[in-house]
Amino acid sequence: MIENNETIDEFLARHADEVEDAVRKAAALEIMPRWRRLAAHEVDEKAGPHDLVTDADRKAELYLTEALAALLPGSVVVGEEAVHDNPASYEAIRGEAPVWIVDPVDGTRQFVHGDPGFCTLVALAHHGVVHASWTYAPADDRLATAVRGRGAFLDGERLYAGPPEPGRDLRVATSHPDYTTDEQKQALLGLRTPGVAPRPCGSAGLEYLAVARGELDATAFSWEAAWDHAAGLLLVEEAGGTHLTRTGEPFRITGDNELPFTAARDAATARRVVALLAGEA
Repeated sequence: MIENNETIDEFLARHADEVEDAVRKAAALEIMPRWRRLAAHEVDEKAGPHDLVTDADRKAELYLTEALAALLPGSVVVGEEAVHDNPASYEAIRGEAPVWIVDPVDGTRQFVHGDPGFCTLVALAHHGVVHASWTYAPADDRLATAVRGRGAFLDGERLYAGPPEPGRDLRVATSHPDYTTDEQKQALLGLRTPGVAPRPCGSAGLEYLAVARGELDATAFSWEAAWDHAAGLLLVEEAGGTHLTRTGEPFRITGDNELPFTAARDAATARRVVALLAGEA
């Protein structure tokens, strides 16, 4: 717990390992035992056939909510499934208390289909600033972490995104059309141009990890849900990348962003993608 006037950075110096342990345990206890073993009654639709929730999502989020709140008394947890049940709880991201932002199974559709392309996302934020993040891909037992100002790491090895290879088409993961408005679809069409190779995104958290590793050049996403973006945006930043909305401003986890937005390996790539989304290039 935070003691006396301890800062979040000081808290993280003492408790980051315990957060990692909680993330790993949530996956080991609630997610992986259900992977490729889900019964029909353990899967439900939320907004539609591409928006699924499982018992693994619900139970892992409950585990993390209890564990993270106990680590940092006075903090609040904003989890995807809790917000689905009570949309007003999302407002805590804009509040005064430190907030844990949790996506228990990012890539639920892949999880349901038995694909390994899913992960657990946890970020710790305060006053709209993400201070630390954990991206855990349990099917592959890969853990990426980032602490603001201290770098990004995958399984203990430093990540550096670096600039794209000159002369190669930009690889860009984009929002699924089902999650875009007509205006956003039009903006994303700007990426269908020579020199750019767009493709539909999978798990947002794993796409951000791919950017941080230099395996993907950029993303172009059209939704704001903080549990999908907070962990990955910090990971990309700490790997040397950046993120911009169509107005040229950084993405804000508190909302009111001009969409779509991009996260990219370097500033030049981010500016190029934003220009294409804005129809300026």
